[in-house]
Amino acid sequence: MDNNFSYIDENLRVIRQRAGEAAAKAGTSPRIMAVTKTVPPEAVNHAISLGIDLLGENRVQEFLSKQESYDKSAEVHMIGHLQTNKVKYIIGSVTMIQSVDSIRLASEISRLSLAKGVVTDVLCEVNIGGEESKSGVSPEELVPLLEQAAELEGIRVKGLMTIPPPTDSDIFLGRMEELFHKISDQSLQGVSMDELSMGMTHDYAEAIAHGSTIVRIGTGLFGARDYSK
Repeated sequence: MDNNFSYIDENLRVIRQRAGEAAAKAGTSPRIMAVTKTVPPEAVNHAISLGIDLLGENRVQEFLSKQESYDKSAEVHMIGHLQTNKVKYIIGSVTMIQSVDSIRLASEISRLSLAKGVVTDVLCEVNIGGEESKSGVSPEELVPLLEQAAELEGIRVKGLMTIPPPTDSDIFLGRMEELFHKISDQSLQGVSMDELSMGMTHDYAEAIAHGSTIVRIGTGLFGARDYSK
């Protein structure tokens, strides 16, 4: 591999060490997702060569432009806000859509999955901080969305995802952990609470302490990037 990507080796070593320490305390085994927004495929493939087996895509158009260049040994999740008219481009190419925030979106994923003969795993996105700038349902709207989504044949509801406010993130991670356990205890029919996707570069260790099963790391792995692209 190109030595120009050696910084990824060191970044991943640090991430694995911190995540491993947090996971040991929590008694869990979270997965590390490499978030690939604006990252060239060569850098992504270098991370895969180091053992990263899960990629997170924010934008459909960017994913479509890069997916053929990716090492196919890693699975891909869509983690960004997804418009219903873009769903058709990614069904069958991603193994999970983490950003389901409406029954309309869930229904379109189900319809297109059935048409393609696949079942798509999804997570319901929760706006735990009630921020107007972020997508996701409120905690109060979550159970109705889960129940309706679980009735759709083309999808499997596997858990929850959130992006907590950057300030007081630990408080909101704790609230999300409580909500996750509360929903799990309800044993909703057709809903498998297997995954709690939360935690990014600045708070992944804290997220693991609060029960996260998937941490989504971009800048911490690939370095600062130009988000104007």
